Amino acid sequence: MKKVLYILLVTAFVACKDEKKPTIPAETVVATESISTEVAEEEKLPILTGVQTRKAISDAPYDSWFAPTYSTYPVAKEIAENVKPLLKDVQVKIFMGTWCEDSQREVPHFFRIIDIMKLDGKDIEIITVDEDKMTPDHLEDGFNITNVPTFIFSKEGKELNRIVESPVESLEKDMLSILSGEDYKHTYAE
Repeated sequence: MKKVLYILLVTAFVACKDEKKPTIPAETVVATESISTEVAEEEKLPILTGVQTRKAISDAPYDSWFAPTYSTYPVAKEIAENVKPLLKDVQVKIFMGTWCEDSQREVPHFFRIIDIMKLDGKDIEIITVDEDKMTPDHLEDGFNITNVPTFIFSKEGKELNRIVESPVESLEKDMLSILSGEDYKHTYAE
């Protein structure tokens, strides 16, 4: 019995031993951190703020996200054709961030829909904001921009509704709901 107890104690002692974990030398950690920082800084694009043209957000260096997202969006053409006549006399104001992944996804999708409908885009205004959702000229004032992108649909100066950050169903379906007067609530509506 003493022998069994002795074996259990030794096993418990060995099993619970605090093994020393290998450490990474401090100079390696510093080198790794500086490499990560350099890569992140190289990939960072300039943040545009203020009124922009479509060309400004779709040409280099922003074409790195605009072009592939635009070209791969599968527009629901039947729904887009129903949206097209409803866009007559409607102004669209887009608040977006060139730094924002949601903007980098949804804004090219929106322009793909506009192009499929063969609209000229003259009633579309693009306002790019910084990470605080602000512009130097305070173009965001009075629009309650909490998330980007925000697509604001207006007619005769009155806001019809908005799509905030991402569509509830799809851009085409959400636009159809808004423009046909349905009871539409964007993602952050209370």
